[in-house]
Amino acid sequence: MFQPLEQYFRDTPITEEERTKPKEVNIQREIESLAFKLETPSNLPESYMVGVTYDGEKRAALVKLYDPESSKIYFWYDNTSHKPYCFSDLPEKELQKIEPLMSHSGFDHFEVVEKYDPLKDQKVKMSKILAKDPLAIGGRPSGCIRDIIPKAWEADIRYYENFLYDRNLVPGMPYEIEDGNLVPVDYKLPKEIVDAINKMFENEPKEYREFIDMWIPLFQRPVPKIRRVAVDIEVYSPVVTRIPDPQAAEYPVICVSFVSSDGMKKVLLLRRPERKDERIKLPHDVKVEFYDDERRLLIEIFKVLLEYPVVVTFNGDEFDMRYLWHRAQKIEPSLTKEIIPIEVGKDFTSMKYGVHIDLYRFFFNRSIQVYAFNQKYRESTLGNIGMALLGLGKLELNKPVSELSYEDLANYCLRDSEITYRLTTFDDDLVMNLIMLLSRIARMPIEDVTRSGVSIWIRSMMFYEHRRRNMLIPRPEDLLALKGVTVTEAIIKGKKYKGAIVVEPTPGVHFDVAVLDFASLYPSIIKRWNLSYETILCLHPECRDNKVPGTPYWICTKRYGLSSLLIGSLKDLRVKWYKPKSKDEGLPEAVRDLYEVIQQALKVILNASYGVFGAEHFSLYCPPVAESTAAIGRYAITNTIEKAQSLEIPVLYGDTDSIFLKSPAERQIKGLIEWSEKSLSMDLDVDKVYRYVAFSSRKKNYLGVYPSGSVDIKGLTGKKRHTPEFLKEAFSEMVQVLSEVKTEEDFKQAKEKIKKIVRACYTKLKRHEYSPEELAINIMLGKLPEKYLKTTPQHVKAAFLLTRKGIELRPGDIIGFVKVIGEPGVKPVQLVSTNEVDTSKYIEYLESTFEQVLDALGLDFHEILGLTRLERFMGNTEENINN
Repeated sequence: MFQPLEQYFRDTPITEEERTKPKEVNIQREIESLAFKLETPSNLPESYMVGVTYDGEKRAALVKLYDPESSKIYFWYDNTSHKPYCFSDLPEKELQKIEPLMSHSGFDHFEVVEKYDPLKDQKVKMSKILAKDPLAIGGRPSGCIRDIIPKAWEADIRYYENFLYDRNLVPGMPYEIEDGNLVPVDYKLPKEIVDAINKMFENEPKEYREFIDMWIPLFQRPVPKIRRVAVDIEVYSPVVTRIPDPQAAEYPVICVSFVSSDGMKKVLLLRRPERKDERIKLPHDVKVEFYDDERRLLIEIFKVLLEYPVVVTFNGDEFDMRYLWHRAQKIEPSLTKEIIPIEVGKDFTSMKYGVHIDLYRFFFNRSIQVYAFNQKYRESTLGNIGMALLGLGKLELNKPVSELSYEDLANYCLRDSEITYRLTTFDDDLVMNLIMLLSRIARMPIEDVTRSGVSIWIRSMMFYEHRRRNMLIPRPEDLLALKGVTVTEAIIKGKKYKGAIVVEPTPGVHFDVAVLDFASLYPSIIKRWNLSYETILCLHPECRDNKVPGTPYWICTKRYGLSSLLIGSLKDLRVKWYKPKSKDEGLPEAVRDLYEVIQQALKVILNASYGVFGAEHFSLYCPPVAESTAAIGRYAITNTIEKAQSLEIPVLYGDTDSIFLKSPAERQIKGLIEWSEKSLSMDLDVDKVYRYVAFSSRKKNYLGVYPSGSVDIKGLTGKKRHTPEFLKEAFSEMVQVLSEVKTEEDFKQAKEKIKKIVRACYTKLKRHEYSPEELAINIMLGKLPEKYLKTTPQHVKAAFLLTRKGIELRPGDIIGFVKVIGEPGVKPVQLVSTNEVDTSKYIEYLESTFEQVLDALGLDFHEILGLTRLERFMGNTEENINN
């Protein structure tokens, strides 16, 4: 039953006036207003496929289509009698002898089909076992068909994925409904584009050109503007540091904000007994509504969610949507699962009649962070991403959310929705366009593509091609048994094989440095060497002489590999067409913007195309493919370095696909590029030019300054996520000093400034002048402290000290801790005093943060501080005594 708000604010006196009940509202009538009329038209003009799922009640695939004209989503249910299935290599007569299969309630019938087996390189007869529902094939804890038969092929693919693959449907592309049937909409490419691309690839083999022809319509088809709303909620919490548990949903939703593509800005606030009527000053275009009853507030939220085809949140899967779903049922039994427009899964939430995009899951994707946004944001928080991409951060709070005035609460909540919405609109809807294009490439609904890693995208893309070509998708165990060996010894602990080559850097500061890299090195290797799981270690004796350099592996010469065709065609389209065209000033700006989004989407896919084959969780895991790609990469970079040296170009550093060259002449660069194209069949180009680069003696650690003065930092501690604030600030000061260096003479002054920065930090540490907050290391608690059984990390040790003080902690709480003298070596920031701080530990942090750059500048940390060897020794002795 609904509980009065007073129970949450017992310490706050409530006036008689505030106790007066608001005008009675018919909650049941309000709930009835949530009824949504689902539209499944027999005819529908051009609309875009934005969602695909399975309807258990109707036992049919469900397609969600977005109509740009009406800005609504319509449903289409499969009318082709498509059924779930898996394959067996046993003939039907043998399968009929398996009594649990024949008596299974979900079994439907058998079919005999012919498939091409890529591992055997021959056609095979397979028994297709069709079922009445997907869970009959797999997904139940026990009694699934895939567990009953001895061997099952393609039994772990989700039903709606099977449906997409079998029907050759491409999410993100336009379709029509004609007399109840789903029909793709043809797209006629401009003749000049067709002619130009055909000419560009005219010398490629027929199989390869077929893929080019397949991809182009997917990329050239414009992405529609999609009507959407961004949502953020704020929840009362009695404990300042606690994130309310969305599963328990114990506390009231006190504020929700909406920002939409059609100009709506709205804030809904829950009146609270402890807050008097207050004037609220918000921008004139923001509508504010107050609610005395949390049930009515939730109903209004659901009404808005039902109005929009796409709902956008930041971490809505884990919090906002999940909290609303549980809270609604907790306080009003009439708000049943059937009425609430949110669907909650184990690790995601969706909208029943629309689509939910969780931007946190999308931006958290490492490939998106690195390849789509060039690591412009370091932490996947709304504030960090907003500042990095929009120049708009979260509002700073000087008190907990639960203690904010209505105005401050409304502004704070609204800002979060504004950032979330604008992350989908900046650069002409870059993110929405990127999501739709990735959906088309991966053949995955947009909800799935935003929640999955690149390996899942590539898996789906390859599975789609297997079905299109009537190829049997191999079972992982069969693939591993046949081709699961590795022969090179890994250099990095924990790796299965030898990876990329990293040449020792030349420590010091080097001016006028050009970085040359191979355009999509690994994708180029996969194409050039025909690498794929079915071509490596093929069964043909005549192919065994076609060896991979540095390995005993051979590659098939009789057929093209699926990975080679897919990845190679995507790579060439990006490198030869979309990337250069995105910079072509002769094209209209809108066309250039589209091409830029396409080349970014391709970059994200391509940069993961090699690693997936070496990842055990990948469905087509094949270590020799990944190992061979790395071996050929080492061969290419080693030969390129040797060639550069023969051209008398000093090579300062080499890493994976890049070489750093000292003051190369234009003719030298040209000669190296021409040699690479002729000898390696790979494109080498100038990637970037630095005013200067400072190398430490460590690999993958350097600082480069561009001619513009912007600084490129790789692998340096001062930019790490959990670095204490005082070190981040000091490191930023040093970077600013280095960015202003233009000549070698400038370094004299820069070195003196850096020495002062280091000495100032050291002195403040020794004098205990830094506050605990400046020294704090902040780490999120992943689970309850008592759940850490094998090891007890430092932030958990600090958490235990808080719990002993009666402070209740939950997963998601941020634990700030400071290094202190004595056991357990850390204290929570709330409990520590400055005289307890273990300054020796922070001096070690100071040294490790700065020494990487100091090393490159020819400076010694201890000499900067003026410490003698005896003083260093005495410092260590003192530390040992204290500990």
